[in-house]
Amino acid sequence: MTPETVMEIGRQAVEVTLMVAAPMLLAALLIGLIISIFQAATSINEATIQFVPKLAVMLIVLVFAGPWMLQTLMDFITRLYNNIPQFIG
Repeated sequence: MTPETVMEIGRQAVEVTLMVAAPMLLAALLIGLIISIFQAATSINEATIQFVPKLAVMLIVLVFAGPWMLQTLMDFITRLYNNIPQFIG
């Protein structure tokens, strides 16, 4: 296994990780921004108000994007396992 191969596998792993995490992170970011704007407009300065809506939105995103996320991870792992003979020699 060459260093280039290791770097390519690492790059692909980071890429898949970012793709799988992106929907949940973007949903949390968006709902956090909306709630922050609401808190600024109403002068409510309570940090715990964001927790329940973020949790609910992330659960909804997980329900809808979960199958795609799982399929993406399974595709990457399958490709990785199928290429083991090429990596060894």
